Amino acid sequence: MIKRFRIPFFDLVASLSDAMDLVTLNLANHHNRVAYIAASIADEYGLTKDDQDDLLFAGVLHDIGALSRKERIDTLTFHTEHQDKHSELGYLVLKQLQPLSGVASIIRHHHVSWANGEGCECQGEQVLFGSHILRLADRVDVLIDRNQEILQQVEPIRQKIRQWSGEMFMPELVEVFLAVSSRECFWFDVVSPSLKVTLSSMVGLEATELDIDELIDLSNLFRQIIDFRSRFTAAHSSGVASCAEALAKLADFSGRECKMMRVAGYLHDLGKLAVPTEILEKSGKLTADEFNIVKTHPFLGFRLLEPVRDLDVINAWASFHHERMDGTGYPFHHDAANLPLGSRIVAVADVYTALAEDRPYRRGLDQSESLRLLRSMGNEGKLDMEIVSSLSEQADEVDSKRLAAQAPAESEYERLLEEL
Repeated sequence: MIKRFRIPFFDLVASLSDAMDLVTLNLANHHNRVAYIAASIADEYGLTKDDQDDLLFAGVLHDIGALSRKERIDTLTFHTEHQDKHSELGYLVLKQLQPLSGVASIIRHHHVSWANGEGCECQGEQVLFGSHILRLADRVDVLIDRNQEILQQVEPIRQKIRQWSGEMFMPELVEVFLAVSSRECFWFDVVSPSLKVTLSSMVGLEATELDIDELIDLSNLFRQIIDFRSRFTAAHSSGVASCAEALAKLADFSGRECKMMRVAGYLHDLGKLAVPTEILEKSGKLTADEFNIVKTHPFLGFRLLEPVRDLDVINAWASFHHERMDGTGYPFHHDAANLPLGSRIVAVADVYTALAEDRPYRRGLDQSESLRLLRSMGNEGKLDMEIVSSLSEQADEVDSKRLAAQAPAESEYERLLEEL
């Protein structure tokens, strides 16, 4: 019997949330705090456990559509205007995955004010009760000063929320918040460094057992959030995943391992969520400081996935894609003795895909030039020469699969832009 991945769904989703919070120190733990506040309000109100879980996941993912650093920082302003774009994008992406479709609907209108009842609808769409809870929880966290002792802030925060009852927030939810926020334990949990552990214990579902195809679907969601931050990377992870899967097949990986390779390709740039879009789209040469920021991304991706133990093999394949056979890569400086074959395959797939793509500073290279550069890196001891040779011998086949995967990814990106 084939072993299923036993993956705590919350832990995997939380790793994506943590990656988003890395954009700026001001966002540290923001999504987890909002999740806790929202779930606490829902519990105090008496919503069902399923509804509480949906609100917890909505809190963890609520700003998933804010793709730039500026958008993320703007969400931290108490009086937010015109924040519907990132809410709509989050909805459009999340609704594609069945377990998160309800969460997506909550996120869609979480910046809609109550407006004395007019906020029941937005552009002809019903605004869910959960959206108003999330709206309140999000604004409560924005009011917290991370540099000040929490209990000193309680009354000013409660007064501010009470002041905007009816206009910004649903009055009955304000009353529920005032009840739950009267307890010191609520605030101690909100600012606790172990808040994620608390959230994990609050989720009603046990560890979700995903088969490999379900894992592919979830990692494909991650891929969209990672890549859609820039038109230059909109189809990058799709290309790497397809190329790596094809190379794994040529290396006689099993069918299941080839699917695991696709997941590794989708997740390999997870840490890039912490790299500002301004760097990703810079047309000139990166400064030393900017390149140092870029170099953090495989390390961050590795640490973000590390707690999900059943992803250990996939994590190594994905996160070591900038390591080199001679030990000159980054960030761990692994050499050939410490690089699994899967990691070597993803490294070749990443370089080959990147060379073929347009970048702000150059046009994509043709197949022959890309292969020439790959062979040069192989001869220099940077990339595994056997994998490079395998790619060279089957370049047309691998390239056709890469292009077939990247075309729909680019169409998805354009479709989302049009819908926004």
